[in-house]
Amino acid sequence: MTIAIAATIAPASTLAAEPNDMVTRWNAHAIAAIANAGTAPTPGLGQVPPLAPVNLAIVHGAIYDAVNAIDGGHEPYLDGLPSAPATASKAAAAATAAHDVLVGIAAASPTVIASLDGLLVSSLADIDAGPAKEAGIAIGQAVAAAMLLERTGDGRTGSGLFTVGDAPGEWVTVVPLSNNVFAWLREIEPFSLAGGSQLRVKPLPALSSAEYASEFNEVKALGRQTASTRTPEQTSLAGWASGNPFLFMNTALREIAGDEHLSTAEQARLFAMTSMSSADALIACWDNKHHYNAWRPQSAIRGAATDGNPATEPDAAWLSLIPTPGYPDLPSGFNCLSAGMMYAARLYFGSDQMSFDLTSPGIAVTPNTPVAVPGSTRTYTRFSDAIRDAIEGRILNGLHFRHADEQGAWIGKKAAQWLEKHEFQPVD
Repeated sequence: MTIAIAATIAPASTLAAEPNDMVTRWNAHAIAAIANAGTAPTPGLGQVPPLAPVNLAIVHGAIYDAVNAIDGGHEPYLDGLPSAPATASKAAAAATAAHDVLVGIAAASPTVIASLDGLLVSSLADIDAGPAKEAGIAIGQAVAAAMLLERTGDGRTGSGLFTVGDAPGEWVTVVPLSNNVFAWLREIEPFSLAGGSQLRVKPLPALSSAEYASEFNEVKALGRQTASTRTPEQTSLAGWASGNPFLFMNTALREIAGDEHLSTAEQARLFAMTSMSSADALIACWDNKHHYNAWRPQSAIRGAATDGNPATEPDAAWLSLIPTPGYPDLPSGFNCLSAGMMYAARLYFGSDQMSFDLTSPGIAVTPNTPVAVPGSTRTYTRFSDAIRDAIEGRILNGLHFRHADEQGAWIGKKAAQWLEKHEFQPVD
């Protein structure tokens, strides 16, 4: 990535006292600013996946570059950044970079900006005054400006709809939501991938095949809203997988960073890797959704009389456990996002072994969700086990065929591997 800034940051003569939680603190602040409702105590933009993780990746890219400009241990994400003294405050750099990028993202919301301004004042108050703090603020400001310039016109404000199909296997809107949203996400510029089409998944099995019938009957039995064959444990997993992984997986990463005693520079690289991998995975996911335009299980089950497969029986009243969102099936966005994060964390730590909890709130009763599904806390000792649960859970929610979940996890894995190979390399 290239961006040119000619300025340099003035040397800092002393190293101020440093809080070590500024990256994780601003991960939480960024998620609140991006995802919270505008009326929340900490107001936000009300964004949901798939867009919210893209904006978070911009924030963490800036945090990484600002901290790394001081630490110097790895290659920068953006080229042409100003130098910063090794004595500059990494905490001040992280807080300022995050704040300034978020202000740029929230430019149309004075309420969110005012909240961010207050959070920055509070963060900087925890850092001793002096040249080190001022140098950290300066590099944070410079990097944020560079990142916002780099992402100008990157497609995040697109428009457009998915094509509503008219043949078996083609996507159509799904009741009760009956919406058609986020089609333009495939056009967003990735952070490391060459383009969204770089990670093309395998197509859905032929409608006439035994493999398709097997996946059809699995989700038909397990994913229905009422009278399903789910066990209590499967229903618990379904509730866990109905939560927003953007929220609860970042919460777990903050806890892991603390438990592992990661330094500010280490935290900055961890969150840059996990956020950019998941963002690129979602962009590739949406490119595949557009490419295949595959119908959702609810549409397939209701329209099974047209699929030409004698092993599939239609059920005109079948409803998924949680309402089906307004975009095609293949691949699963939940799995693209969660696998992108978990595989990136696995690559960062160089091991699949890690103890952590993932707490999902489940889903409450709403006008479109007559059946509440309680959330749960699930305890893990391996990153890959969370990926496994995400695959199974979205089938149990009735939202995806198994193939779509597995291919989503494949995209997350490949996006993380690509980014780990091409970005944030150690400096010799």
